[in-house]
Amino acid sequence: MAIIMLILMNLAVMASLYVVLFILSATLGIHLDSSSLSGLFLMAAMFGFGGSFISLLLSKWMAKRSMGVEIIETPKNEVEEWLLLTISKLSAKAGLKMPEVGIFDGPPNAFATGWNKNDALVAVSTGLLEIMDTKEIEGVLAHEISHIKHGDMVTMTLMQGVLNTFVIFISRIIASAFVKDKDGNPNALGYGLVSFILEMVFSIFATAILMWFSRYREFKADEGAVRLNGKEGIYYALAKLGEIPKDQLALPNDMKAFGIVGFVLSSIFASHPPIEERLRYIETL
Repeated sequence: MAIIMLILMNLAVMASLYVVLFILSATLGIHLDSSSLSGLFLMAAMFGFGGSFISLLLSKWMAKRSMGVEIIETPKNEVEEWLLLTISKLSAKAGLKMPEVGIFDGPPNAFATGWNKNDALVAVSTGLLEIMDTKEIEGVLAHEISHIKHGDMVTMTLMQGVLNTFVIFISRIIASAFVKDKDGNPNALGYGLVSFILEMVFSIFATAILMWFSRYREFKADEGAVRLNGKEGIYYALAKLGEIPKDQLALPNDMKAFGIVGFVLSSIFASHPPIEERLRYIETL
C-alpha cells in the first residue's frame, strides 16, 4: 500500500505540474523543450522535486488532519504540562526552537514532522503515554527531537526528489529510444504508455532505496537520543515496544518514516530497522 500511495502521489503531482506548464505555455509562451536532454532533465527535476517539496511544506498540516493531532497550547493536566516541559528541555539541549507539541489517539507511537527544524511538530499517542514511564517517554521524545535536529524531514525530501527526478528522466530516455513508428519517428501514444509503465517499475526500486536511507536515519536518531537523554530511556522504550505485535504499532503509510516504529510487509520496504537490531546498536554506543 505504501508503494501504491507513493506512485499515486507522484502521478497526481506530475499531472498538476503538466497543467501548470500547459497554462504557462498557452498564456506566456513559456515552455520546456523535452526533446533535448537538458530540457528533459529540467522537466524531470521540476516534477521530481515538486511533489516532494509540496508534501514537506504541507507535512504538519497533513499530520494534524490525518492523525487527529490535538495541539497542546494551554496544558489541561499534569501529563500535558510535563510533556511540554520535557520537550522544551530537550529542544533547548539540542539547540532547537520549541516545536509544536500534540497528542493523538492511537496505539503506542510518536512522530516528528515539519518543513524545517525550527518549525516542527512532535506528537505522541495516548497509547504510548499509557504504557510507558516518564524515563521511557523521554527517550522516545529525544529520538524525535534528534530527527528534527538532524533535519531528517528535509533530507528525506531531497532524496525523494532526486530519486523521482531520475525515475522520470530514465523512463523517458528508455521510452524515446525504443518506442518509434515504422519510419523511426517517436510514437506519442506508445511513448506515453511505456514511460508510464517504466515510472511505476522504477518507483518501486526508488522506494526501496528511500526506505534503506530511512532505516539508516533511525539508527542515527537512536544515537542522538542516547546523546541527548542517556541510553536507558530509548533502550527500554524500544524493548517495551518490541513486545507489542507489529500491526498494532504502525502509523499510517504517509507517516511511517517519521515515527518511533513503523513496518510494512517486506523488510526491503520497511521504514524502520527491526527493534532487535536497534537495541543491539544502542548497546554498542
